[in-house]
Amino acid sequence: MEIRELQAKAAQIRMDLLQMIFRAKTGHTGGSLSNTDIITALYYRIMNIDPAQPKAADRDRFILSKGHSVESLWAVLADKGFFEKEQLATFSQFGTKLIGHPNNKVPGIEMNTGALGHGLAVAVGMALAAKRDGVRYRTFCLMGDGEQAEGSVWEAAMAGAHYKLDNLIAIIDRNRLQISGSTEEVMGLDPLEDKWRAFGWNVMVIDGNDMQALIESLEAVPSVPGKPTLVMANTVKGKGVSFAENVPHWHHHVPNETELEQALTELSAVFEFYQTEGQGR
Repeated sequence: MEIRELQAKAAQIRMDLLQMIFRAKTGHTGGSLSNTDIITALYYRIMNIDPAQPKAADRDRFILSKGHSVESLWAVLADKGFFEKEQLATFSQFGTKLIGHPNNKVPGIEMNTGALGHGLAVAVGMALAAKRDGVRYRTFCLMGDGEQAEGSVWEAAMAGAHYKLDNLIAIIDRNRLQISGSTEEVMGLDPLEDKWRAFGWNVMVIDGNDMQALIESLEAVPSVPGKPTLVMANTVKGKGVSFAENVPHWHHHVPNETELEQALTELSAVFEFYQTEGQGR
């Protein structure tokens, strides 16, 4: 997809995930909205994946370490054809496979996540396996910024650099808000990029809600041979919904009917704008 098409797709995914959360009366709204551009860029432009062969040996791997923000991922996997889109209506309902965190019973999910701090360690293992087996797949791991307070993240970071895993790309959804408030008030992280550089990683700092910046950075990796890459994606929690942006309450707020209608109106306008621009009209 071209940039304009990706921007339109991201607006569509945001609409889908909001309707999922509204129907289910549960979900992590703010973080799913902030990471939508990242996941859209990966699945529609960057990663080597095939919904018809979800277990292909040479597929790129993706781990959503911030597993609570799964709604955007479910919407993308359905849209890509990993499962029928009608299943989105069962999100968080009794007996569904589409639970509130990634579930590897669903095609396209590499591992169950949700216990923060575990995703990067598994991603290191996948990337190391690729190196040792001589397979040319890449492993992408999306983390939250609040997750950076977990010690296991830094153990994994040290291992990734030690084994020179330049086929490993970690991304931080740096929206600066977590469930109990600002990340810098809860557990100060800055200067976060300097810490990752000190652990031996190639660090790229970008606007994580800028599709052009996302594509340019992700298409450039691995940009430093012998080093894993960390993409610090500065994002806005609640991105795309004006009254939810940068509002801590929207971490897991479920929109009411009025809020949903207003949000869908805003996102529909964005979708139509980029779709029209993408068609050259």
